[in-house]
Amino acid sequence: MKYYIVQLGCQMNISDGERVRKVLDEMGFEPTDYEEEAGLLGVIACSVRQKAIDKVYSRIQKWNRWKNKKNLITFVTGCVLPADREKFLKRFDLVFAMNELPDLPEMIHQYGIVTPAGLQSLDKGLQDIELPEKESRNEAAFRMDKAVLPGHEEKLSHPEKGIGEFWHITPKYSSGWEAFIPIQNGCNKFCTYCAVPYTRGREVSRPSGEIMRELKDLVEKGYKSITLLGQNVNSYGLDKKGEEVSFAGLLRMIGEFGDNHREKFWVYFTSPHPRDMTDEVIKVIARYSCLAKQIHLPIQSGDDAMLIRMNRKHTVEKYRHIVQTIRRLLPEATLFTDIIVGFTGETEEQIENTRKAMEEFKYNMAYIAQYSPRPGAVSSRWADDIPKAVKKARYHLLTEELMKHSLAYNKSLIGKTMTVLVRGKDRKSGYLSALTEGKIIVRFGSEDENLIGRFVKIKIHSAAPFSMEGELVSKEIEHPVNAEI
Repeated sequence: MKYYIVQLGCQMNISDGERVRKVLDEMGFEPTDYEEEAGLLGVIACSVRQKAIDKVYSRIQKWNRWKNKKNLITFVTGCVLPADREKFLKRFDLVFAMNELPDLPEMIHQYGIVTPAGLQSLDKGLQDIELPEKESRNEAAFRMDKAVLPGHEEKLSHPEKGIGEFWHITPKYSSGWEAFIPIQNGCNKFCTYCAVPYTRGREVSRPSGEIMRELKDLVEKGYKSITLLGQNVNSYGLDKKGEEVSFAGLLRMIGEFGDNHREKFWVYFTSPHPRDMTDEVIKVIARYSCLAKQIHLPIQSGDDAMLIRMNRKHTVEKYRHIVQTIRRLLPEATLFTDIIVGFTGETEEQIENTRKAMEEFKYNMAYIAQYSPRPGAVSSRWADDIPKAVKKARYHLLTEELMKHSLAYNKSLIGKTMTVLVRGKDRKSGYLSALTEGKIIVRFGSEDENLIGRFVKIKIHSAAPFSMEGELVSKEIEHPVNAEI
């Protein structure tokens, strides 16, 4: 039987999906790029944005129509709010939290699907199965561990429980040169617009020994770009004070390994929170060459009153100190951010303050989102009082500001020779696409696909707001990337 998975959301969801694929592969399922061929259809969902949830409903409606013509099993997992989960239980065959992934083979077997890996032991296995007495056929629903969080009436699942067993699953990496390593899960910040604490639970740090083993294994296999993942990645270790290293300590361990390794690789991390960003972290990044000189630092708004309303727990001045430290210690670093426009009650003065912040900090990239309320988040109780047309206008205002500074930075690199990591074929025929250490897109003329996943040197000759173009100068000498994925 073949399986097909729809991947939605952030890099953490992409990483989670790699572990889902590994479990399904070990059960004997085969992946397919065509959903019409699959007998097992799944979604790695994201409740953080309404648009992503709308895609889930659209997909399951189609799949359920297909059930009139053939036997299918559907599942949904990922970042799912309790309100969405209750609706999904009526539409999907299986609904489970990501920490329940190790139980997925049992869920599928109990649902009555015969897999190649389980065929020989099916008779024996069926003798031991005791199905729960309940109306729903969903085998994951009865395992939801619910509790009431202080100050919240909604009942929330606790996906942080059992996350350690999930981390022990070896991913089926979707690339031979780029990989993600989850180091932390969950969030304790409770920003008023955000659903993450309700979908992923409280902060839990992964043991540093496990992280280092996974990273060393990836580097030995030839991976060149590795991203450390967490909802609050730089709060790593705070839940295990005295038992685990800090985030700066973890980066230092990675840096020491990189200094003593023969191959070149870049390590990134996302997403940090300004409240937990320390000068020590920036100093460690400056010290080690394998720690990529690119910082993603979400500001969300450039207005202090709005930051309070968002419960961000940082001020513009605090944020300014971090950026000034980055500019002083990492002058070559690029700076990325996240911004929300049209949040409840946002005034023209407040959006102007955000524009001024973008003008001051001169971001290379900003992921600008038009606010949409999510059930469960505190702000969902407030009036969504900014019209869509105003949100769109503010989005374009900030995008224009971003383009101005991104273009100026990219133009400053014209004539320079830069080391880039080739990531694949470009949309422009006869060209390959690459990324600088600061994650700026560079295209260059070449049809040599053997360069994909390798470091090369490119001389920049032209620039656009979010990309550059250049010519191949030389290939760096290194062992080839492991092509097995």
